[in-house]
Amino acid sequence: MLPNPPGRFTGRVESYRRHRPRYPAGIVDLLRRECGLSGDVEVADVAAGTGLLAEIFLAAGLAVTAIEPNAEMRAACSELERVYPTLRCISGTAEDTGLPDRSVDLITVAQAMHWFDLERARAEFTRVLKPGGWCAVIYNNRHEGGDAFHEAYEQFLLEFGIDYVSVKRQHVGRKRLARFFAPEQMKCAVLPNSQVLTREGLEGRILSSSYVPRPGDERFHEMQSELRNLFEKHQSGGAVTVEYDCVVCHGQLA
Repeated sequence: MLPNPPGRFTGRVESYRRHRPRYPAGIVDLLRRECGLSGDVEVADVAAGTGLLAEIFLAAGLAVTAIEPNAEMRAACSELERVYPTLRCISGTAEDTGLPDRSVDLITVAQAMHWFDLERARAEFTRVLKPGGWCAVIYNNRHEGGDAFHEAYEQFLLEFGIDYVSVKRQHVGRKRLARFFAPEQMKCAVLPNSQVLTREGLEGRILSSSYVPRPGDERFHEMQSELRNLFEKHQSGGAVTVEYDCVVCHGQLA
């Protein structure tokens, strides 16, 4: 594991909240159908960040406990409490959520599984899930090719990402996820997702990533200049579109 996962996002919270891709609302219907969720469902969103995933469950009327170790991220997430009274934000980690035994129906993890100690996280998830409870792991997987813009975007990250390759290598693919759920069966579904970004939005999207230079870093101004060149080359009507496959893998934990 790379060191200090929560601390990597300190100072990036506003960019993360404003410019990270959202999650399709269809995830809620998918999990309701596949997991047989009905009635008063208790959701624990682990490594909730600023609440981007939690919000689609809250908007559907579900109660969500957002568990987030980074204080800045947690403070941004807690702002949603003014809109959604069924949200509760607490400090905790995947390995030590602070939740009672057998207290939740569904655990969700979005864009964060690769930061966990998977063996300890699995034991913790098993402890806090109610009998018959479910776990869903969700990733917005950005297209790395397929057209000139997405290929250029990937090359940009390879050039300026401080430890981009290491973070990519740490990502939890389907084979590792299947081992996480084993011996229970894991199912996966893919929902299309995209972002339409202005130049400001693309800059914010880049700065929300844990592996790029921050303002004040040695290569920051060079990176910013190259990003603006990339945008001008590929924009149409003042925006670029970043395409994602939103992959939803879900199952039970024995």
